[in-house]
Amino acid sequence: MRHFKLTLAYDGTDFIGWQRQPGRRTVQGVLEQTLAGILQETVICKSSGRTDSGVHAFGQVVCFKSATRHPPEAITKALNAELPEDIFVFETTEVPAEFNPIRDALRKRYRYVVQDGRVRDIFAHHCTWQIHTRLDLDAMRQAAVALIGTHDLMSFESHGSSRLTTVRTIYELLIERRQGERTDHVVIEVEADGFLYNMVRNIVGTLVQIGKNKKPPEWILDVLAAKDRRVAGMTAPPQGLFLLWVEYQE
Repeated sequence: MRHFKLTLAYDGTDFIGWQRQPGRRTVQGVLEQTLAGILQETVICKSSGRTDSGVHAFGQVVCFKSATRHPPEAITKALNAELPEDIFVFETTEVPAEFNPIRDALRKRYRYVVQDGRVRDIFAHHCTWQIHTRLDLDAMRQAAVALIGTHDLMSFESHGSSRLTTVRTIYELLIERRQGERTDHVVIEVEADGFLYNMVRNIVGTLVQIGKNKKPPEWILDVLAAKDRRVAGMTAPPQGLFLLWVEYQE
């Protein structure tokens, strides 16, 4: 058997998340069904992480094994000819049998997009969190500094996925405003060695509380110390979240 790695993007709007579910449209289900038709064999795909319903990806990494003789570039071409328009495969490569997209990941980066203020981009409602309050980015950046480094991030983990440890290292937490055609938006990017369930969305929800001036920047220290999900801010909605990339050892 040969082992392959796919790098792909998808618009999560019309998917019930990554994970295969009987009778429901998921990224894994559509991808496996398409590969099975192309390769004429049952294919099981494993991703670098499960994205929830409505969450998007620019650089999801997926692996599968197959007895096919097709070269990787032919698989890429066939997939993009057969997949629906909301999934696109950038690259297929052959990898060693021991490659594991979850275990071997060194770091990942996510982006969350918030459109704040009274002017709404009606064409972006499926890929941004639209709120009416103009956010105080200076306060959010001040709070974000406390999250950089290695911390127990239990306060930012939603229930539903058990982990051996809730300690993670955040390498960068970028917060900036970017200009669009008629409106601007806030981009929050988090790069870390691993992510807890809903970690980015919970961090964003907490930072937005601070950006609305409902909490002071130093509140983030109390949230960290509490190690209690109930102390942090709300879970930001899924449609603003994008998996940007996953990094592996060369």
